[in-house]
Amino acid sequence: MTYIIALDGPSGSGKSTIAQKLSDRLGIEYLNTGSMYRAVTKYFLDNEIKEIDLDKIIKNLENIQIDFNEGAIFLNGDDVSKEIRSDIVTKNVSWVSANEDVRRKLVDMQRQIAQNTSFILDGRDIGTVVFPNAKYKFFLTASPRVRAMRRFEQNESSLSLDELEKSIIARDEYDSSRETSPLRKAEDAHLIDNSDLNIEETIEAILNMMDGEDVI
Repeated sequence: MTYIIALDGPSGSGKSTIAQKLSDRLGIEYLNTGSMYRAVTKYFLDNEIKEIDLDKIIKNLENIQIDFNEGAIFLNGDDVSKEIRSDIVTKNVSWVSANEDVRRKLVDMQRQIAQNTSFILDGRDIGTVVFPNAKYKFFLTASPRVRAMRRFEQNESSLSLDELEKSIIARDEYDSSRETSPLRKAEDAHLIDNSDLNIEETIEAILNMMDGEDVI
């Protein structure tokens, strides 16, 4: 019996790291949906496509192919795993992910990838939009300061700790208020605030809420 784990939450809540470790622990596949939106963002930036270029966005979506292989993400055949974590991509990914046509394309892609196999998917609308009938739903969160500190310690940004915190707060507000697939907790999702939990403690909290038959 296959099943879906929906792992939602804001930026910096540890979704990607936890999802990857959970997939290894449970022996199921992992799909990082956030990196897919970042890949599309990089494509738009490389091709000078802006938020107001609605016709260009629709036309160019047909030219975007996203693949995963051994933990790396490929955009039209190129490994962009590092490039999609740049400050410029982070600054623009919100408007890209809020675009209805972008979300429709990527949601369809996510559903096709995960339709016949047990998967864990992390994002902002997995439990509410992509897989509303997922067997397991979790919503991870943490204080903006803690999330900023995590990003700062990853050395992926040139921003200061205070600048990162302001950026995270702004991203939360944007993602929560957008019309298309806003960031929100599914009514039947388990809320986990991991401000004071490390990765392993968060994973154990998730496993404790799952059925024994699925936790090998």
